[in-house]
Amino acid sequence: MRNFREYDVWIDAMELVNKIYDSIDNFPKDERFGLISQITRSAVSIPSNIAEGASRSSEKDFGRFLEISLGSAYELETQLRIARNRNYLKNDNFTQTIEEIISLQKRISAFRNSIKKN
Repeated sequence: MRNFREYDVWIDAMELVNKIYDSIDNFPKDERFGLISQITRSAVSIPSNIAEGASRSSEKDFGRFLEISLGSAYELETQLRIARNRNYLKNDNFTQTIEEIISLQKRISAFRNSIKKN
């Protein structure tokens, strides 16, 4: 059994979730059931799928959950870009968060590729 708590991508994804929750505090309240909900679900989905995939017995299944996690990271990036276009996020916070997400996307992709090779 894999220990997902030791994976850097899971650790960083968990930190990203906290950052996302802090970032949405200033969103308009009428976005609570719209963009806020989408953003938080995508953010939470990233480490959640890494953890769930780690519980699977086959490398193929684990890789599939890493792929789902990666998809959630792409969704999150898109949703934050929408929020920035709506002026819900400050530019400096947005830029740093997007850079972190892109780095995480690359690392999850590399991790998934390394799993596929085994």
